[in-house]
Amino acid sequence: MDQCLLMIFAPPSVEETMVDWLLEHDEIEGFSSADAYGHGVRQTGMSLLEQVTGRQRRVQFMIRTRPDIAQHLIGDMRDKFTGVGLHYFIVPVMEAGRL
Repeated sequence: MDQCLLMIFAPPSVEETMVDWLLEHDEIEGFSSADAYGHGVRQTGMSLLEQVTGRQRRVQFMIRTRPDIAQHLIGDMRDKFTGVGLHYFIVPVMEAGRL
């Protein structure tokens, strides 16, 4: 199976913009989104409340696609979202299906 999972973590302030941007890409059959929290030692850009609680709210987007499409999306993200604070992973999909 030549598939991968592109996972994008975005600040809540760009959630709707990201949804619209992803929906504009016809090569994507669909995607999922969920609330997520980032945890770590780096406190740059964190509010006082986030520093106290030790977590920062994020929106996670998951797109199962081909590796070449994932790379194309990352290139587009660099053009449109540089400096926004996106974080992404590309991981292989070993198997997928519906039950």
